[in-house]
Amino acid sequence: MAASHAADHAGARPRVLFLCTGNSCRSQMAEGWAKALRADVLRAYSAGTEPHGMNRLAIACMAEAGVDITSHTSKHARALQAELGENAFDYVITVCDSAHEACPVFLGAPKVMHFGFDDPPRLAKGAQNDEEALVFYRRVRDEIKAFVDKLPGLLTGDVR
Repeated sequence: MAASHAADHAGARPRVLFLCTGNSCRSQMAEGWAKALRADVLRAYSAGTEPHGMNRLAIACMAEAGVDITSHTSKHARALQAELGENAFDYVITVCDSAHEACPVFLGAPKVMHFGFDDPPRLAKGAQNDEEALVFYRRVRDEIKAFVDKLPGLLTGDVR
């Protein structure tokens, strides 16, 4: 982290961008969980390298867990950074392999980390109905929740 970047945000909650290809499912779930569970210690955002729009089953799955992401929008990482400013993020966390491999260069030199999760739409491809598909979404949702719950320690190196 550049010295001026660190000085700009000394004492502030770190700004974390969850990045996925489509910004429709995993990154949205991560942002939702971070805002629900960790808003006291970090500021969460999500974006994609090729935004696809919001995934209705991700919205439903998160609602089942008591997290409302209906106000979220699918957005491009560059557009979000342009909106928030050059030093927009302290951390960029890629949550899918494609975003990790094609992660754009961010101004302000945020720390980039990769924590990949399975893709619920791909897992649910053979599902006969929404209820069968939601089994996969729930599993990934719960894995993301556990990850976000530990995230502050992962960022500081204080993992228990």
